Amino acid sequence: MAVFLGVSIFFYVPNGLPNAFQYPFFLAKSYGPGMGPVLSAGHVWEFFTRFGKFERVADIARDPNDVPPPITRTATTTVHIELVAKEVISQIAPDVHFNVWTFDGKVPGPMLRVMEGDQVMLTLRNDPTSIHSHSIDLHAVIGPGGGAPVTTVAPGESKTMTFTALRPGLFVYHCAYPNAANHMAHGMYGMILVEPKGGLPKVDKEFYVMQGEYYTVGGLGRKGLQVDDTQAMLDGKPQYIIFNGRVGALSTSTMQVARDQSVRMFVGNGGVNLVSSFHVIGEIFEKLYIEGSIETPPLKNVQTTTIPAGGAAVVEFTPLVPGNYMLVDHALARMDRGAWGMFMVTGEPNPTVYDGVMSAGSGH
Repeated sequence: MAVFLGVSIFFYVPNGLPNAFQYPFFLAKSYGPGMGPVLSAGHVWEFFTRFGKFERVADIARDPNDVPPPITRTATTTVHIELVAKEVISQIAPDVHFNVWTFDGKVPGPMLRVMEGDQVMLTLRNDPTSIHSHSIDLHAVIGPGGGAPVTTVAPGESKTMTFTALRPGLFVYHCAYPNAANHMAHGMYGMILVEPKGGLPKVDKEFYVMQGEYYTVGGLGRKGLQVDDTQAMLDGKPQYIIFNGRVGALSTSTMQVARDQSVRMFVGNGGVNLVSSFHVIGEIFEKLYIEGSIETPPLKNVQTTTIPAGGAAVVEFTPLVPGNYMLVDHALARMDRGAWGMFMVTGEPNPTVYDGVMSAGSGH
C-alpha cells in the first residue's frame, strides 16, 4: 500500500492534481438539488487508503445472454428480488483499470423481469467493502424518487421496498444517491422488464444490451488504474463509451444465433450524457418498440433508433444470412471509444438474399 500511494503522489503532484481531486477543492458544491461535491475529498482519500480491500473482478461485463426466461404464469404474484451494491476494481478496456460501482458485481446490473400487476419486494444491500452510500431508482416504480428515498443504504446496510408493477414496458433502473450522475458513470444502471399480462410474442433468442460511459483522468487507452474525471462528466466528454460494461464485451463468443432464428434485443442507455443511435450493421429492425413501450404497435423496417440517456428500446429481427454482424452507436466516431459489439449468425449461405466474395478488411 505504501508503494502504491508513493507512486500515486509521484505521478500526480508533478503533473497537477487530476480533475477528480480538484473538483471537491475548488468547486465545493454542484447545483443539483441538495447535492454536495460530485466526489468528496474524504472519499478520494478513503479510496486510496482502502484500495487493497476492493474485490478485483476479472471481467466486469454482463453476459448479453443473461436474460430471465419469459413469464409463463397467468396470475400475478409477489416477486422477491435482492440486489447488492458493490464497488470493485476491474478492467474497462485492455489494461485500463477503474473503480467500477455495480449492482451484483457486473455492468449493467442484472436484468429484472416481472409481470404487470406483480407486487415486487426489492431488497438493496450495500456491501461492507463499499465506500459510498447507494440507492436504486427504478423507472418502473410509480412513487417519489422511483424508490431511491426508501432504499438509501450506507456500507453494510440493507433496506427493502415494496411496489406494484402497474405499467408494462422496458425500464431503466439506476443508483440515485447524490451525485446520481457520478454513480451511474461508475456503472450503476440496469433494466427491468414489466411484461404485459399474456406475455410477449415468442422469439427464438433474447439478448440484454446496455450502453454506458466512463470518464477517466487518463487519456483514451492510458493503461493502469484510472481515477474518474468529474469535470469531463460535467462537460459530457467521456473517454470510453461501451456496451455491457467494458470495451469488447459483446463478441461472437458470447452472442450467437442461427440463421432464420428470430432475435429480440432489450437495449438500454445508462448514459449519463449521450444519446445513443443504436444500429446493427447488415440488419433491419423488423419491429421496433420505441422508448421501451412494448404495448404500442411497433414500427417496422427501421434502420437506426434513438435511445436517450435513461431510456430503452426493444428491437426484433430475423437474420437471413450467416456471418458476423456489428452493433454500434451510429455516431460512429464513438466506435474508437469502444461503442461497438459483434454477434455471429451460423448456418448455410443464402445467396438469394446476399451473395458475393468478402474481401479482406471488408466492413460497413
